[in-house]
Amino acid sequence: MAVPMNFVAREAGSNLWRNRLMTVAAILTVAVSLSLVGAALFLRQGVSNATTEWQHGVSVIVWFHPSSSITEQRAVGDELAQLSYVKSCAYRTQTDNYNQGKKYLNGLLGSASSAVTPAVTPASDNCVLKNPDEAGAIAAAFRNQPGVRNVSYPSQAIHNMENVTRTVQLAFLIVALVLLASASALIVNTIRLAIFSRRKEVSVMKLVGATNWFIRIPFMLEGLVQGVAGAVVAGLVVLGLDWRLNAASAGHFTSTLYKMRLTGGEVVLIIVAVGIVGLLVGTLGSAFAIRRFLDT
Repeated sequence: MAVPMNFVAREAGSNLWRNRLMTVAAILTVAVSLSLVGAALFLRQGVSNATTEWQHGVSVIVWFHPSSSITEQRAVGDELAQLSYVKSCAYRTQTDNYNQGKKYLNGLLGSASSAVTPAVTPASDNCVLKNPDEAGAIAAAFRNQPGVRNVSYPSQAIHNMENVTRTVQLAFLIVALVLLASASALIVNTIRLAIFSRRKEVSVMKLVGATNWFIRIPFMLEGLVQGVAGAVVAGLVVLGLDWRLNAASAGHFTSTLYKMRLTGGEVVLIIVAVGIVGLLVGTLGSAFAIRRFLDT
């Protein structure tokens, strides 16, 4: 038996209005639940972006012997420039490193810092990597090169940051999944209560010969409307989070909040994901909730 779409739309709209208090309750439940899911996804992506920005700034410093020749230093610089995972390198002369080191040593040693001279200060190549995981490989490859005194990189900081990032991202993913499961349960229960209040109506429809799908489809359309309406509210919450993050980090280019900022595409992707979840949960939740009142 075909179900006329104009009947479905008219019946769903009529039921939504007739049971508007339950409709509002269902929409609010969807909105709150999906807002929490959207916020968890938003923060997870923000942490991922901040980690990527941090990774792009990881440096490896190749220190040269003060007595090393220009030829040896240029040879090392040329080899570094040819590595695919090196983003850029900046050569610093002995004088550059001496001036920078003197500012630091004056605060620690006072007049004793005068014992340090440009002649004993090493020159260096400061290289920014595309992937911090390659820092150890550069250190192993260049530590024994002619003219190289040492290679330094923040190995412990890289290790700690990677561990923290993995833990935080996993935590946000688990939170999002738990919230999604909770949202689904809350939405199904809310829709079930709405249908329970109309169980006599369902019984009457069955008595006059209506098929299960004839009864089910209007309820599913109601659930779809409720799910999409709640998802729209959740999408506005995600947009609000994005606006607030951008406002809080404006001008603070080195802050963690600035590095956590999402692109427009990432925000749209989260909103679309929340919308799809709202649509599916609303529709499937209604279909599941009506089953107990039908002889399927």
